[in-house]
Amino acid sequence: MKDISNESRSLGVNKNGKRLLALLVWLISLCSVASCGSSSKKIGIAWRSDLDSEFYTNMCRAIKEVGATPVLLKQGISSDVTYGTDGKLQSDCVDSNGILKLDYAKKIRANNYANSNIKDVIGSIDTVVFTGGEDISPTLFATPEEWHGIEAEKDYNATRDVSDYLTMSYCVSNDIKLMGFCRGMQMLGVFSGATVMQDIPTYFKAHGLDYHYEHRNEKVGDAYRDYAPHNVTAKADSRLYKIAGTTTVENVPSWHHQALLSVENTKLTVTGTTATDGLDMIECIERSDKRYEVGFQFHPEAAVVKNLDKAANKDKFMSYDNALKFIKAIVNA
Repeated sequence: MKDISNESRSLGVNKNGKRLLALLVWLISLCSVASCGSSSKKIGIAWRSDLDSEFYTNMCRAIKEVGATPVLLKQGISSDVTYGTDGKLQSDCVDSNGILKLDYAKKIRANNYANSNIKDVIGSIDTVVFTGGEDISPTLFATPEEWHGIEAEKDYNATRDVSDYLTMSYCVSNDIKLMGFCRGMQMLGVFSGATVMQDIPTYFKAHGLDYHYEHRNEKVGDAYRDYAPHNVTAKADSRLYKIAGTTTVENVPSWHHQALLSVENTKLTVTGTTATDGLDMIECIERSDKRYEVGFQFHPEAAVVKNLDKAANKDKFMSYDNALKFIKAIVNA
């Protein structure tokens, strides 16, 4: 910005004129800032309470990196369940493993978002991202199942399950653009009627397949369990292919022990897979009946942040430019 006092002297402006000129410049600068802020695309992020999770913080950083604004949506609340004063589901709705009880899950599935606040939660947001996190209550599956029974992998959040399911059902029903990552893709699958592999190592062992933790590093003591890199094969006519620009998406960051098993008899299309001991694991899905509703089992946002932070192992994963393509895709969808 030019120096106001020098500019006013060259124009022969008096003292009052200087004040008026300064005020004018100040007003112009305010308008410019307001304009800049309003032009930033707002991307809704489905509610979660653990805002220190890297699944959330990485996504926020990646969205900001493409010039958009992440907006954490408020919690989806349904009158089909009961809540405590802390906003969490009361104990009568949740079993001893933290899973949404079947009777309540049936109500949520039957009514979708009808008895909820989701319309107000979404408001004018036209694009929603569903981030990674806990396992989804198996009572919400189209054909409910018992939990996988593995104490070390018992990680449920029924309050978030309800909020995510309500948000997902509203987005799908109203053809709102969405992109799900990891758990987010699984929620799109669960809502759409897909079946779920509740624990990959257990499933592989039961079917005589070898598993070497290609989708999440094996846990070693209390050490940080980092993402595992692997390639994904994309269908040539898919959104995955259009985003990545190739049929082989290399070194995606992967961090999950559950996966979608089948999308048969649903409105989902599998558009990305990765072969694991000969089994094509589902890595990308699309709702074939909607404008733009897609899910990825991997975490491009993690690769964005690894490159921003110059992590020692960043070169094991997809490049900054390739990872950012996925974030740009949902912002520009």
